[in-house]
Amino acid sequence: MTKAETISAIKLALAAQPTAADLVRWRQDDRIGVQKLLDRYEKQQQKQAEKLAAFQARLSFERDAWSEGLVLAGVDEVGRGPLAGPVVAAAVVIDEQFDLLAVHDSKQLSEKARLALDAAIKEEVVAFAFGVVDAADIDTLNIYEASRVAMKQAIENLSVQVDGLLIDAMTVDLPLPQEKLIKGDDRSISIGAASILAKNFRDDLMAAYAVDYPGYGFDHNAGYGTAEHLAGLAAYGVTPIHRRTFAPVKQYLAKTDLETVEKRKITLCNVFPG
Repeated sequence: MTKAETISAIKLALAAQPTAADLVRWRQDDRIGVQKLLDRYEKQQQKQAEKLAAFQARLSFERDAWSEGLVLAGVDEVGRGPLAGPVVAAAVVIDEQFDLLAVHDSKQLSEKARLALDAAIKEEVVAFAFGVVDAADIDTLNIYEASRVAMKQAIENLSVQVDGLLIDAMTVDLPLPQEKLIKGDDRSISIGAASILAKNFRDDLMAAYAVDYPGYGFDHNAGYGTAEHLAGLAAYGVTPIHRRTFAPVKQYLAKTDLETVEKRKITLCNVFPG
């Protein structure tokens, strides 16, 4: 009589891509522990199949281009809503070898998952690049146009030439065919990858600004108008990275400018007493 496989051995075998014959044999094993392992394995396989199907669906635009021998860049931006900091865009080019199933719209990923994907995306893509438009230019251009400029910069900074663009809900001033996709970061893998890289890049910038301008919480609010950020504005005024045309910032401009004038008066009095 053949000795039954141990449950530990079956568990290891399930983790190492078992054969169809193995699965049939184990289903005939009446041990509860074996059946629980098989149930868990089948659920995992089903979940993985669903992820693969969703991944393939989000590659439809890219596959259509590849079938014609074309190279596409996926483009997305982050930072339209914050009160401080730049707007950042990323452009990403992928090919048929790209297989990171977890790539999705950055807003649908946890910070841990997003950061973990960053290096993997950069390793697998054909090319990636960024564009950055600072707060002063946002105030001059308006946030919509600034976002378009950042996207254009990112595309022009790519190390490869592209034949067309997939862009999240916008178009840019470049003589290239462009697919304007509403919720594009949820419909295209290359746009989703761009959204992840752009988000991580901008968060790193804001963390660096938090060192230069403490008291606003830039390292964890990314410049959005949180209670901590607004309290910082009330206490310390407007910094050079604030968007002065944004309504919540405007009310603090007069206070900041007045304090600057008063500080200058005090300095001048000290330098030129009497």
